[in-house]
Amino acid sequence: MNPILGTALTVLFASVAAYARWGKVKLLHGLGFTFSVFAFGAAALTFPPLFISWGGFELKRTIVPLVQLILFGMGMTLSFDDFRRVLRMPKAVFVGFGLQYTVMPVVGFLCARAFGLEAEVAAGLILIGSCPGGVASNVIAYLAKANVPLSVTMTACSTMLSPLATPLAMKLLAGTYVPIAALPMMWSILKMIILPLVLGILIHRYLPKLARQLVKVLPFLAMLSICVVIAVTIALSRDGLLDVGLALFAAAACHNAIGYLLGYQGARLAGLNACDCRTVALEVGIQNGGMATGLAFNVLNSAKAAMGSAMFGPWSAITSSALASWWGRNGTETEVTEALEGQDTSSPEGGLS
Repeated sequence: MNPILGTALTVLFASVAAYARWGKVKLLHGLGFTFSVFAFGAAALTFPPLFISWGGFELKRTIVPLVQLILFGMGMTLSFDDFRRVLRMPKAVFVGFGLQYTVMPVVGFLCARAFGLEAEVAAGLILIGSCPGGVASNVIAYLAKANVPLSVTMTACSTMLSPLATPLAMKLLAGTYVPIAALPMMWSILKMIILPLVLGILIHRYLPKLARQLVKVLPFLAMLSICVVIAVTIALSRDGLLDVGLALFAAAACHNAIGYLLGYQGARLAGLNACDCRTVALEVGIQNGGMATGLAFNVLNSAKAAMGSAMFGPWSAITSSALASWWGRNGTETEVTEALEGQDTSSPEGGLS
């Protein structure tokens, strides 16, 4: 990218992100994170060395600690009630993460085939589809006037299930493209995802004063970490992205759109109400890109495999923000009330991970 154009875009996106966060224009409400991703992405495309190494230290080594920080922050917003809530709305939760771990891996595989992606890139697209729901989905659900308690519970449950579900999906589908070592992937997920998540939950439960202090800064640090992970991935994969960018973008866009569509329609066929259908659609369509990136580098040992999350992540930020804006304007308080009937309607403590 031309340095002048890249710098201008970076400054523009960063300015819009700041204004969306602190300005008073309702149209930009909730888009601060999306434009922050754009700013980091534009900077990484324009000045890749800044996101590759500093003084001989390879920045890709920060990806796993940053993902652990993101999941620790997510754990700090969860409580044991978020898991007990499964007993109060089992149908919606099981429908949700059932669709999560069937629709997204299979659609990732089909999109990779349809757009003729090379083996490692295809494996990366399947990998992003095989991961649990994204950590920003609860915020998006809130903005969309969806069922936030259901969103939080689905994210927590799909994440806890990921050490089994993600390696299995990868072995069955991505194994046709590249060798998949299921046990090392399972162990990596336990260390990178489950350990910091559980630690966050335990601190929230048993050290509430410390938790209250940490949650003042963790959401910002988590969003910043996501931006840095995306930027490092884009910088390391810049040449490859420019070579296969159009095909990979089309595949990721279709993957994301079909995820929303089948998530919504699957929930509708299962008899869930409109509000819960929106929630399931968002949970299915938004994936944990940080986890996919960490696994791509540390288990698959492939920068090409990380390109799937580098493309899917920013694009899903755009589409989920647009959906949240549309549904937020057209949703009704009646729908939300109906969705919460018979449930614990109190907002999850800090429940926007």
